[in-house]
Amino acid sequence: MRRTSKAAKSRTRNITVAIAKVPSRQIRTWHIYPEAALLQKRAGEGIAHVAVESITAQGAFRIVLAGGTTPRAVYEHLRDIETDWTAWHVYFGDERCLSADHASRNSVMAFETWLGQVAIPAAQIHAIPAELGAQEAAQRYAMLLAAVDQFDLVLLGLGEDGHTASLFPGQDWGEGESQPAVLAVYGAPKPPSERVSLSAWRLGKAKRVWFMVTGSAKKNAVEAWRRGENIPAAAIRPVLGVDVFIEAGCLGEEKNA
Repeated sequence: MRRTSKAAKSRTRNITVAIAKVPSRQIRTWHIYPEAALLQKRAGEGIAHVAVESITAQGAFRIVLAGGTTPRAVYEHLRDIETDWTAWHVYFGDERCLSADHASRNSVMAFETWLGQVAIPAAQIHAIPAELGAQEAAQRYAMLLAAVDQFDLVLLGLGEDGHTASLFPGQDWGEGESQPAVLAVYGAPKPPSERVSLSAWRLGKAKRVWFMVTGSAKKNAVEAWRRGENIPAAAIRPVLGVDVFIEAGCLGEEKNA
């Protein structure tokens, strides 16, 4: 009989533990708010708190931003917080392949709403160079992210069709770590059709992932999500699960946060 050394047994146990920590399904914690304005205010406060924790613990705060109306309102709350802006490192979850100064770009929205009014060093704001085209931009951003381990906080939204970032139904979401960290997206159902998006596994490589969901038009997508249907938002599976900041109207109910 072949004997296994103690060292080999130890390695096997470690591997088993590591595998067990990766969830086979998305773990969700729901935070329900009676109205969008309160949700946005609480999310802004939460981001400020996580920033303080991260900067105190490691001297830096790495955040991934989302686009959309709900995040815009959250970013407005961040303009006046007390924080060490020089320790912030800002990334983006997805971007539209438009000119660098186009009003529909997520980076332009974030800069006009918030980033252009605070003292984050320009070299620490990492916009996706989507003006170069999806493939080139995806490759360049993947090279940038290769130097980044876990994000401290990833912000995401939810579309009416269940999409998040620029991961759309019926397309490749990049769920496995063998896939690229950043995807070139073609044929998006909403214009522009060409986009760049962090893949599902890379978005999930984070200490915290927060979805922010408002608007009754999202109700069907939320119902599908809660039923366990395979929508893009459900493909984001960080080890510690995701937090969903959601307006009660998206659930068809009224509750207090």
